[in-house]
Amino acid sequence: MTERQLLSAARDSDDIGVEASLRPQQLTEYIGQRRIVSKLEVFLQAARERRECLDHVLLFGPPGLGKTTLAHIIAREMDASIRTTSGPVLERAGDLAAILTNLEPGDVLFIDEIHRLGPTVEEILYPALEDFALDLVIGQGPAARTMKIDLPPFTLVGATTRAGLITAPLRARFGIVHRLDFYQPEELAEIILRSGRLLEIEVDADGAVEIAGRSRGTPRIANRLLRRVRDFAQVRGDGAIDQNGAKRALELLEVDELGFDEVDRKILVTLIEQYGGGPAGIQAIAAAVGEDRGTLEDLYEPFLIQEGFLQRTPRGRVATRRAYEHLDISPPAGTAGTLF
Repeated sequence: MTERQLLSAARDSDDIGVEASLRPQQLTEYIGQRRIVSKLEVFLQAARERRECLDHVLLFGPPGLGKTTLAHIIAREMDASIRTTSGPVLERAGDLAAILTNLEPGDVLFIDEIHRLGPTVEEILYPALEDFALDLVIGQGPAARTMKIDLPPFTLVGATTRAGLITAPLRARFGIVHRLDFYQPEELAEIILRSGRLLEIEVDADGAVEIAGRSRGTPRIANRLLRRVRDFAQVRGDGAIDQNGAKRALELLEVDELGFDEVDRKILVTLIEQYGGGPAGIQAIAAAVGEDRGTLEDLYEPFLIQEGFLQRTPRGRVATRRAYEHLDISPPAGTAGTLF
């Protein structure tokens, strides 16, 4: 696994099986996102007491923060089965209709990357969410007719990293909408200690803090770094992870104290050296660093903005004082007003 893959919040093939084994089963086990969890506890209890399905839920935010985990917890808390799919998989209206007609009463349908649903598929979803019915057109031309199929009550949980790409009509049909935020280091340290226990990795509190501080506020990255640090502890240490061992391993993995990788540095260096610190358009930055615009907006910008290295302005992206300081670059004279 390369440094870039190591610090990417996108799900890697190596993560799939491990994430399932580490996934909390109940809201009481879920660490972080307290604002969201406290509200979901109320909504879930109210739905159970009324013996109704939970309102449809939209979860959005950067990848790796626990949207899929929350979907599974919602299903388990409602004592319901969960069906999972994703927007890109549902290419035709018939693909979604087949899934909807096979749901059982109370089921949870989880659609990841829901912003990538096509317009025709999305139109099928509207009556399903509002009236638990499908309006299908049978035949073509003058002989075409509409058929209505009743569906069992169900809960849709949609997840996306690009909430701005969800159409207004679709968004309006979700009764519960939550944005997941990056985690604080102390929350990540708690997650690392929990994962260590489940994976039978001996890690102390200081070692967990060291890993947490370089995990970009993302549990997926924290768990991935934990596994890689374990390898170093096993081969070059006594198998246990303490602060010094974690620090040495992370330095060998080329993960700096802020969790920066090559692309993070390249974005900021390009912005500073080629565009005088900004403002610069995201398309120009993407071309300069050789990355897809969507990759920068989904995987890199949220962290850089959250941590205060980058500002998004109406005129473009601007590097902040912290970016100059971290890269040990002196800011150009006469630009303090736009940079700071």
